[in-house]
Amino acid sequence: MPTVLVVEDEPSIRELLKVNLVDAGYEVRAVPDAEKAQAELSESLPDLLLLDWMLPGKSGLVLAKELRSATRTRGLPIIMITARTDEADKVAGLEAWVDDYVTKPFSPRELKARIKAVLRRRAPEAAQEPLAAGPLRLDPTTHRVTVDDRMVHLGPTEFRLLRHFLQNPRRVFSREQLLDRVWGHDAELELRTVDVHIRRLRRALNADGGSDLLRTVRSVGYALDSAEG
Repeated sequence: MPTVLVVEDEPSIRELLKVNLVDAGYEVRAVPDAEKAQAELSESLPDLLLLDWMLPGKSGLVLAKELRSATRTRGLPIIMITARTDEADKVAGLEAWVDDYVTKPFSPRELKARIKAVLRRRAPEAAQEPLAAGPLRLDPTTHRVTVDDRMVHLGPTEFRLLRHFLQNPRRVFSREQLLDRVWGHDAELELRTVDVHIRRLRRALNADGGSDLLRTVRSVGYALDSAEG
């Protein structure tokens, strides 16, 4: 039974989320703020974190960034819940490397679909063999990425994006195709979401000034090329 940690400061919403997720077959732990969430996470990691943006004290956005910077919680799936809807906030949320973004008000059915999609995308990774292209290597089992033996630290979305490219070397994918295959058909995100994560992935892979394996195909999309030609 997958475990979901809900972090929501409004008691009525927190209880509603808990009831609906338990009904959907999840084991649910629920806390009202970031401090209590960190205490829960220090005890054991859930399968997914459902995180409200606006929390008392430390915001959900700040907590998400901290979790992504820590080795133990870097790969924890996170869905952000917020009442904010403008584009700048969506990009800021993505910069925190959350896996998905749900805007209030939302239906329990929509939320359960989003959670299912995130967990489904994560599930196959542990059973995959290591993937490689030139000096680039990705091990889904250990969630490790290296370039010429240099460790590359990626957020979960960038990891999935790179994994998809490595499974389909040299193939060009449009932004629409990447949204569907990496984020899932349940995601309702802007096309520029892909560009945000491509830039982040490219910056991480090329941190040592090596050759750029990611290729931008103007007016079409992106592809991963092997350095071996």
